[in-house]
Amino acid sequence: MPDNSSINLINIPDASPYLNTLLKQIYDEFYVSDEKVDEIIKGFHDEMRAGLDEHNVLLPMIPSYVTGRPTGKESGSYLALDLGGTNLRVCLVTLNGDSTFDMIQQKFTISQEAKDFTLFDWIAQCVDIFLEENKISYDDFTKPTPCAFTFSFPIDQTGIARGNLIMWNKGFSVPNAVGRDIVTLTQNAFTRKHVNVKIVAIINDTIGSLMASAYTNPNCYMGIIFGTGTNACYWEKVSNIKKWSTGNLDRNPDEMIVNMEWGAFDNKLQVLPFTPHDNKLNRKSQNHGLQVFEKMISGMYLGEVIRNAILWLVDRRVLFGGRSSEILNNAYSLDTAYVSVIVADDSPNLDEVRMFIESTLSIPGTTFTDRAVVKNVCKLIGGRAKRLSAAAMCAVLLWRPEVLDNPITIGVDGSMYQFYPKFAESLKVEAIRVLGKEKADNLNIILSKDGSGVGAAVVAMTVSKPAH
Repeated sequence: MPDNSSINLINIPDASPYLNTLLKQIYDEFYVSDEKVDEIIKGFHDEMRAGLDEHNVLLPMIPSYVTGRPTGKESGSYLALDLGGTNLRVCLVTLNGDSTFDMIQQKFTISQEAKDFTLFDWIAQCVDIFLEENKISYDDFTKPTPCAFTFSFPIDQTGIARGNLIMWNKGFSVPNAVGRDIVTLTQNAFTRKHVNVKIVAIINDTIGSLMASAYTNPNCYMGIIFGTGTNACYWEKVSNIKKWSTGNLDRNPDEMIVNMEWGAFDNKLQVLPFTPHDNKLNRKSQNHGLQVFEKMISGMYLGEVIRNAILWLVDRRVLFGGRSSEILNNAYSLDTAYVSVIVADDSPNLDEVRMFIESTLSIPGTTFTDRAVVKNVCKLIGGRAKRLSAAAMCAVLLWRPEVLDNPITIGVDGSMYQFYPKFAESLKVEAIRVLGKEKADNLNIILSKDGSGVGAAVVAMTVSKPAH
């Protein structure tokens, strides 16, 4: 039986029996068996079914109203806005008609005033600056430039260009926005600033990843974000979306992209392998009891789970001589980027691990045992994240097993996928075990390049082109 993504723990010759007992306890808590993966996949299917059937359930399964698959032959220039927690990116993407594209873009740092009060007028001002500085003129003032808006906040989508804000997060608190249509608020700001742009679609970054990948790989079935947060979307048969009754579409499609919002999987804590270290993080988080799956696998939280486990060992005086530091005692001080460096350190004396502990965490005089313990803890907890991530991907693939009869592409973006050691490999290894080698060989898992820009432009194109 494979362990968490084939983890090979470092042998610690000088480890005391007590230390070995505690490490074994951490290993047992974070180990994910084949049987547990299969149970998680079944749990995903149960929640997916409920989310497609009705509203206000654990897994939202939000209809995106995106129904047009790109072929790669589309051409034209489209604006794309990408609003995250820190920056607004404004892009002009030119689709060349041969699965290639050109893009010019500009990034604007979101001011605190915009986060608190003036966001939509500020967005309009940024778009105006972008168009002017890049000398992008309107060909026809009676015909606005089509634009897709990648909006990374929770919305209740009621149409391809309609979505009511459910709640602010990421430090935003613009008044009189919750419950209102984001597209209308932004479009009104464009009108006030005389910006001749029309938002034709509002999407999230996961859908952007799928559509950007689909422009170069038209057989793309699924988009996934494994980064600071996590989410996925996929092509679903419209006949399976039982809760979707109001069409609001010009055509009668067979398929539609569904935004899963899978970070909320198992908020009832029935399937996932929770440990006391996860519970500590969840209890102290601002969104206690929510996004519990995301808290086990994503970059925002992974380092914090590891920090909790490290402090647990410090408290039992088997690590760092029982010493901590002010930095290590601070929540979220162990960034997941450091975890990637630690796991990748194969030097004989674990020099990178030493530098991190002694310089970054300010805990001097570490022993090889200290460094080996830290690396083992990172590999165990990071290995669990990789295996759970792969289980979620496989669950969606098994939901529509017929798609695996032919080659398909999955577009993935995010820092965990890009930078965590062997993350991409672990997805394929799990796919082979769960799906079988023949079907897994039909999978093409690729890095989705700039989904929030290119993908949004592709959506704008599919919405703007005439229906056939």
